[in-house]
Amino acid sequence: MVDSHYLCVHCHFYQPPRGNPFSNEPLVEPDAAPYRNWNERITAECYRPNAEIGNFDHISFNVGETLGSWLALHAPKVYKRIIKADRQHRKAHGVGNAIAQGMHHTILPLARRDDKVTQVLWGREVFAHRFGHRPEGMWLPEMAVDSETLEVLVEQGIEWTILSERQVSGELHGAGPYWVELPNGSRIKVFLRDEGLSNDIAFNMGKFGGAGRWARDVLVPRRRSAGALTLIATDGETFGHHWPGEEQFLYWLLRYEAEAAGYEVVTLGQYARMVEPIGTVTLRENTAWSCGHGVARWVTGCDCTRGSSNWKGGVRRAMDNLRYQLDAVYEDEVRRLQAGDPLALRNAYIDVVLGRVSAPEFLASRGLDLPSDAADRLMKLVEAQYYRQRMYSSCTFFFADLDTLSTVYGIANAAYAIKLTQDAVGVDLSREFRQDLSVVVQPNARPGALLNAAALYDDLLGHMELTTSVPTT
Repeated sequence: MVDSHYLCVHCHFYQPPRGNPFSNEPLVEPDAAPYRNWNERITAECYRPNAEIGNFDHISFNVGETLGSWLALHAPKVYKRIIKADRQHRKAHGVGNAIAQGMHHTILPLARRDDKVTQVLWGREVFAHRFGHRPEGMWLPEMAVDSETLEVLVEQGIEWTILSERQVSGELHGAGPYWVELPNGSRIKVFLRDEGLSNDIAFNMGKFGGAGRWARDVLVPRRRSAGALTLIATDGETFGHHWPGEEQFLYWLLRYEAEAAGYEVVTLGQYARMVEPIGTVTLRENTAWSCGHGVARWVTGCDCTRGSSNWKGGVRRAMDNLRYQLDAVYEDEVRRLQAGDPLALRNAYIDVVLGRVSAPEFLASRGLDLPSDAADRLMKLVEAQYYRQRMYSSCTFFFADLDTLSTVYGIANAAYAIKLTQDAVGVDLSREFRQDLSVVVQPNARPGALLNAAALYDDLLGHMELTTSVPTT
């Protein structure tokens, strides 16, 4: 074991919440042509070919719920093959090779503790629902981390997560795992990805000349200095979508070339059971894998994107103000109806989202026997909490431009939470939200012209089909 070398490739598969929550119409995104939308296109380019050639059998992976639920409905053969890979790995090794992910890909260090709890708990529950067992590891969206987030993971029964080397300090010997000691006295295992190798594959794979040459040129010489475990962790869409056809790179690397280079291929679930942590490292607070400015990319804007991105702080301020108002209305109604703890009620709502129980069954399971009008009000307010969570998806704030579809989708989720609240108790929060958005501007392509977030909101409402629907993940 001491002289052995192991290689793990972890793939983070994820797509953001897409579409109009006001409508059940099929999702159409013209820039995804010749496919109807980006989910369809990336499935054809990445998820389906990787599933068909068996790559999911040999990697460690996570599938974000907004992608997993879409695959289950629109690409069931691909979905079933992914679930089967974890089941077979669990049968062969006593542990699965899939791990969970925070529910809505929220940047957790930017969330309040109760929202961290909801995102982690919901992520844990949807994983168990889809894969049939509890998760041992969890992927942090964008690897964004702070101590409180890790404390929440431990509280929710998560044993380990993945970070980049630059997110910790200490004496490092490969991917670990390592302990991170936390302020509340708990601790968690972390694996550290090799950032150089991972980014090289993510951004330069098309220049390698194939898996065999890369393994000979890179993996063979690094055996002299590498720790026992080398971890490559990157977006799963790298293999086939970002680099067309390169699902074959992953196939040949894991089936043949890694072994020829002197490495045994493992998954993180396997390795976590094989070895104890080899040391302790210190967390660098409020860091992420895709932003060298801490978590600024998702809160104030930073140089990671071109042009002026200070609109992000304005949109986040508008959503934060809305969050406080939505929460106040929701909590007041829960107290008025004597419906128990508002956070516990919200967290349990994941059973309705996943279709485990109907709304009446959900209320009955909480010991609530309410008149029909009160039950309807309460369920709409809990549903508003779901969309209030969803508006904070990292993709709302990730890209350079205010009018990017993912930002518009985030604003749409906020608008739907406003509508549900108004339908439930007659409180209209749209005026304040629009007022906050009205100060959010960004220069656009025409000289002297500005994009305005309030105008995006108005346009969004003008094209919405105002029909309440069951929330979908």
